[in-house]
Amino acid sequence: MAARTRCFQLFLLLGFLQTCVSGKAGITGQEIDDEVLVSPVGEQVLSSHLTTVFLPIVYIIVFVVGLPTNALAIWVFVFRTKKKHPSSIYMANLALADLLFVIWVPLKIAYHFNGNNWIYGHGLCKVMVAFFYGNMYCSIAFIACISVQRYWAVVHPLLLIQRANAVAVAVGVSIAVWAVVWLLTIPLYLYDQEVRVTNLDILTCHDVTRPSQKEMAAGYFLTMGTLGFIAPTVVCIISYVLMLKALRSSMADPVIAKKRRKAMALIVTVLVMFLVCFSPSNIMLLVHYTLLLCGVDNNLYDFYISTLCLASLNSCLDPFIYYFISEDFRDHVKNTFLCRSERTVERMRVSFRALKYSKKNNTSTSDSGNTQSTEC
Repeated sequence: MAARTRCFQLFLLLGFLQTCVSGKAGITGQEIDDEVLVSPVGEQVLSSHLTTVFLPIVYIIVFVVGLPTNALAIWVFVFRTKKKHPSSIYMANLALADLLFVIWVPLKIAYHFNGNNWIYGHGLCKVMVAFFYGNMYCSIAFIACISVQRYWAVVHPLLLIQRANAVAVAVGVSIAVWAVVWLLTIPLYLYDQEVRVTNLDILTCHDVTRPSQKEMAAGYFLTMGTLGFIAPTVVCIISYVLMLKALRSSMADPVIAKKRRKAMALIVTVLVMFLVCFSPSNIMLLVHYTLLLCGVDNNLYDFYISTLCLASLNSCLDPFIYYFISEDFRDHVKNTFLCRSERTVERMRVSFRALKYSKKNNTSTSDSGNTQSTEC
């Protein structure tokens, strides 16, 4: 039985290698001078309603929701939060990455509505692609940082409190994430993103890869998919699983159990949202560029770009996660909408504490008076 299984696996491997040696690449085609003649499948995808109607509509929703919510989040984290915590620093950087992603979305909207015809120049095409992928992987990295920080806050709270340099560490990690991710986007500027399609008479941006450059493109995105998605995803899953295990360990007290059940539900929600938004796009990215590198017929490009569009929805969902995770964030948002200054909020807090303390003293005084009268 084991021998048959090995033979079957060997047969599948030989079949895969054979398809990698022969066949045509995915959405590429025959390169003629500086232009590319795409296959009928590629021509159909580039002229379909999926890419010229559905995708830009989704990107409009991302822009309309993501721009104000992420701008508000940055305002809250930078100007309304006095006491900085590691979690607030990571969330502020995540909001910045989402905002930098969203501000380039109008160019993608115009590009798709224009029949996938890029009219804004070669340099701007490269910048848009670099910002699209760079900020997506920055978002993934900062979500991983937040998951690790929450793990330490839940499982080892005393160690986290005792670390006086926790904020400095968070700032250093954030700077390192930005530096590494943006260094990794440099290759996107080194090969052509703008390609003219002969049989459609359009100038595409990143949708078509020149056959002469497919090895560089595939190698780059396979590396980015592995380092930028698989590694952070493993970190997130391990952190959240350990958090859930720690939260379930002590559920004897009903009050504590209620709070921990709420925390567990929130953890599961964040993890599911992360996996739903980023897993399909990055799995399809790895599949697409593997097939492109091997030269296999690829009829999944339309699904691949649809999953990329799904990943962009994360940039407008993150601010709502901040709202549910952080009570301070909720209070700051409410005070911002009510146009309350920090000084006004602080005065309200002092007045509330004084009132609460006064009521407590009155209660204790009346209790002692009742006790004395009872004794008499």
